[in-house]
Amino acid sequence: MRSVVLPGNSTVEHVTRDVPEPGHGQVLLAMKASSICGSDIRAIYREHLGRGPEAYQGVVAGHEPSGEVVAVGPGCHRLTPGDRVVVYHIAGCGMCEECRRGYLIGCTDPSRAAYGWQRDGGHAEYLLAEERTCLLLPEELSYVDGALVSCGYGTAYEALHKLDVSGRDTLLVTGLGPVGLAAAQLARAMGAGPIVGTDVVRERLDVAVELGLVDEALPADGAADERLTRFTDGRGFSATLDASGSAAARHLALSHTARWGRCAFVGEGGEVSFDVSHLLIHKQVTLHGSWVTSIGHMEDLLGHLARWEVHPEDIVTHRFGLADAAAAYDHADRGTTGKVCIVFP
Repeated sequence: MRSVVLPGNSTVEHVTRDVPEPGHGQVLLAMKASSICGSDIRAIYREHLGRGPEAYQGVVAGHEPSGEVVAVGPGCHRLTPGDRVVVYHIAGCGMCEECRRGYLIGCTDPSRAAYGWQRDGGHAEYLLAEERTCLLLPEELSYVDGALVSCGYGTAYEALHKLDVSGRDTLLVTGLGPVGLAAAQLARAMGAGPIVGTDVVRERLDVAVELGLVDEALPADGAADERLTRFTDGRGFSATLDASGSAAARHLALSHTARWGRCAFVGEGGEVSFDVSHLLIHKQVTLHGSWVTSIGHMEDLLGHLARWEVHPEDIVTHRFGLADAAAAYDHADRGTTGKVCIVFP
């Protein structure tokens, strides 16, 4: 089967692998969509970080897969050929405390393996998956919708869930990359508003406005602080979310969290320093760290999306076939697009 691996140094390599056969508790998927995550760019495509859960082991890339079941192994009880599924992108041990809570992302066992990082992922014609990591994709949603849920939208939803976002809230999203766009789209469906987004990239501000995901899109420049203060009459936002990982954006989010408000840090990497008393303690702010989501919350999200008639694929600005994976990664690496997705016939 045609497959893609990421050697590092901002390159893509096409390889041929045997089509795997499902073992006990496993299913074989014909891939239909496999989107590119910012973590793939940061920690594999540009440079192999090689530490902990981000250790890339030369496997088929792609940790946001969605496809059709074409074969099942012995011991499978839930899925049958023809089922449309989303793959939660971590296969945990199933026994540790985090796995039992549904947070396979936090599995503490050495057997933990992420699709596209430590075991073969979705940038191939077929994917061998553990049945326990597969979720049924509602008929109302496309395979591209499903691929985006498998990491990015699940990550955004988890943060909004922690923030308990509802129609009572105003929301600030700092960083309008794919996760920030997802957070804005989901928060709108959950009733929040007005929603304001900031970013240093003009093209991403334009995407957010064109899709109607935000009520105001502000450049993250030297005037952003004053504009946000003016927008809320100095009261701040009841909920804020940083999806950038930038120290400046994290500080901006905390600075404009209202008294008794809630803030979530989602963007990976980097550091931030701030006046704890002024921005956190004296304002009685609750600060959340949020990493991906649980498999239960991801299943909930799929149901919500179908009910809300919300389609994650709306934020996909570029689609490529597997043969054009190099161009797909090049576009994603530019940081000026919405979501980039590899699609299959």
